[in-house]
Amino acid sequence: MISLAFFKASFLLQFTIIASFLLAAYAGNFYQDVAQTFGDQRFKILEGGQLLTLSLDKTSGSGFQSKNEYLFGRFDMQLKLIPGNSAGTVATFYLSSQGQGHDEIDFEFLGNSSGQPYTVHTNVYAQGKGGREQRFRLWFDPTTSFHTYSIVWNPQRIIFLVDNIPIRVFNNQESNGVPYPKNQAMRVYCSLWNADDWATQGGLVKTDWTLAPFTVSYRNFNANGCVKVPGSSACGSTNSLNNDQAWQSQGLDAKGRNRIRWVQQKFMIYNYCSDATRFPQGFPTECRGSGF
Repeated sequence: MISLAFFKASFLLQFTIIASFLLAAYAGNFYQDVAQTFGDQRFKILEGGQLLTLSLDKTSGSGFQSKNEYLFGRFDMQLKLIPGNSAGTVATFYLSSQGQGHDEIDFEFLGNSSGQPYTVHTNVYAQGKGGREQRFRLWFDPTTSFHTYSIVWNPQRIIFLVDNIPIRVFNNQESNGVPYPKNQAMRVYCSLWNADDWATQGGLVKTDWTLAPFTVSYRNFNANGCVKVPGSSACGSTNSLNNDQAWQSQGLDAKGRNRIRWVQQKFMIYNYCSDATRFPQGFPTECRGSGF
């Protein structure tokens, strides 16, 4: 017969393992899920927590961060970008840890003059080292309606998706000596700020402040991943609030590979892995033979 003391000890051991990280999946409420980082009244939560807007004027931009930190997961956010002349502005949705050797996974949306397309700038930092830029145009107008931008981050790879269409994959190549973000928990960050020294045509087109304030809208934030508890160091739980844990090993199937080829052939405008001028001595290790 199992004693009560044995049952309690077993329960406490299980609880300790699970508590290091909690696997959570939710479509959240901005009041509950995020905290403002800067911008004063330029940050607004509307519609009972279902809509969030960030504004930019000549004095300041604005931003927010998730209250939770995560070690791996899938993160979705719907954005509606600045209409008309958005030159010089940068809207963001990204993951980042803190400190000098930080990890970061970036979506940045670089504004443009009226009638010219947005540039979607992606980057991956590992242990403080970035410089892994790929840039794309979009196959739709991102200013007239909301579209979904997603980051899948697991121990094998990072996948960037737009409306669930993969546009980029960054594989774990630690076996080849390439750092990969896997040990530092990250928060979700979003912001709107002025970067007219570089954002639009290399800084040639400046922000037209007569059009300010500029506003970006966010909604339907979903985070499905390992939630860090202070003092923990690993994701020890296999429990979840639902059964959708595909992100843990998500890759690209045949349909996904066809889609990413379509995007990269038709809409990619810059790839650091093909910039011979930047890397005259040879491309970075992760560029060699990196597949989907």
